[in-house]
Amino acid sequence: MMGIQSLLAEKKAELMKEWRNGIIASYPKDSQSFLKKGKSQFANPVGFVITNEIESLYNEFVKEDGDLEKITACLENIIRIRAVQDFKPSQAVSFVMELKELVRGVLGEDHSAVLKDFDSRMDQMTLLAFDIYSKCRQRLFEIRVNEVKHQVGRLLERANLISEIPEYAPDLKK
Repeated sequence: MMGIQSLLAEKKAELMKEWRNGIIASYPKDSQSFLKKGKSQFANPVGFVITNEIESLYNEFVKEDGDLEKITACLENIIRIRAVQDFKPSQAVSFVMELKELVRGVLGEDHSAVLKDFDSRMDQMTLLAFDIYSKCRQRLFEIRVNEVKHQVGRLLERANLISEIPEYAPDLKK
């Protein structure tokens, strides 16, 4: 991937702008302008995470020896947000595939030989993103189930339908 690294570094600003705009375009119209504006972590946390994490993800991914832990962390930070929003699974992770298409569009078919390795790495990152999304959704469902169990337990306690089980029950066989 040596040849493509310099090309991707050269086109980074253009790719980052297009990638960020593509991700923001996946949100409802009324949210898009808000996400584009604020760059403050506190005033616009979703826009902040998208902007910072895609850049870190890109920087790490295009390195020949990119750190898988850093790539995973960046993906988790983005996907954790998208997992709790109203996205289908394919929509939640589609931002990864968007980068692949953007790179192909910017570099064109002239670089098809060097894009083979890039495509393979992008496919691996897409699968990783889907795994992360699945884990986030599973955790979200576990939290919801535990909350419902807790609420039902409290309701049963209030209705005096729960009693303590004694530690020692006498032998009833006598």
